Amino acid sequence: MLKRITAWLADYAANDDPLAAAGNVIALVLAGNQPFYPLYVVLVAGGGGLPWVLLTMISLPFFFSVPALARRHPRLGRVALALITTINTVFCSWMLGEPSGTELFLLPCAALAALLFWPSERLVMLPLASLPVLAFWLLHGRYGAPPHLYSKEAYRALLTMNAVSAGTVSIFLGIVFSRLYAAPKP
Repeated sequence: MLKRITAWLADYAANDDPLAAAGNVIALVLAGNQPFYPLYVVLVAGGGGLPWVLLTMISLPFFFSVPALARRHPRLGRVALALITTINTVFCSWMLGEPSGTELFLLPCAALAALLFWPSERLVMLPLASLPVLAFWLLHGRYGAPPHLYSKEAYRALLTMNAVSAGTVSIFLGIVFSRLYAAPKP
């Protein structure tokens, strides 16, 4: 059963455009992580934010739909992934509150948008890679109050969790995209 699911996901992520295929893998990993993020928040900060923290999963179907979109329109799938990651990060930053450090995910969002496009697509890439930076610049310190306020200790724990997670996502991006630069084996 696990082999069939893995094979189906690999087929679903496959794309003739190598950047779209890489983006599809990332989209599916992010979709797969969506149900776990509220659990991490509850484990680290407590269940006081329930049921609101469950709304952090709202982007799951959007991430999961990226490979289907990329199958028909590879560039549009890559654009969608860049937009979904940034919008999701902004939403979760408001949902959990700025002290949670969720805004740190804007860094891998910018890197992802820069990596998803070919050199000939810079006119598409530059605005999408700039969007997370612009979002930080415009929204930092200006988010409205989140639906639930955590304690200072909980926010410290969330900041640590999100900093480690954003770093891990950045490393994962490097792993996925480095396969595109690997020399073919003889």
